[in-house]
Amino acid sequence: MEILGKCQCGQVSYVLTNKPLKVFACHCKECQKLSTSPFSITAVIASEDITFQGELKHWSRKAESGNTNTAVFCADCGNRIYHFNPDDTSTVKLKLKPVDCADDILFEPQIHVWVSEKVSWYQIPSHVTCFEKQPY
Repeated sequence: MEILGKCQCGQVSYVLTNKPLKVFACHCKECQKLSTSPFSITAVIASEDITFQGELKHWSRKAESGNTNTAVFCADCGNRIYHFNPDDTSTVKLKLKPVDCADDILFEPQIHVWVSEKVSWYQIPSHVTCFEKQPY
C-alpha cells in the first residue's frame, strides 16, 4: 500500500505506507478556525508509516490537556500538513487528506470529538462514537 499526498502548491508531499490507526473529526473552536469549516478531520498515523518532503514551518500552542500541539505546514502555500505532540512522536496527526486516494473510506471519521462545540446545523451520523470533549 502506498498513498501519496501533496499540499495545495505541491511543494510539500508525503508517502503513506499503511492505513491510519484511526480517523476522527474534531468540532472544537480551534479546529473550526483551522479548517474554516464546522470541523476538521485528522488521521492518526504511526510515524514510521509516513515520510514527508519539502520545506515545512512549525507553530505550537498548548492544548486544554496541557500537551503541546505543534502544527506543521507548507512554507509556501500554508496548507496544514500534520500536527504532533513533541512529547510523543510515535504518531503524527495528518491533516492533509490525499485527494487522489482511490479508497477514500480510509479517511472516514470513526470518532467525533468536542461535540460540545459543534455547530448546530451539522448532524453527526448515528453510527459514529462521540465525545463531548477530547477523550484522554
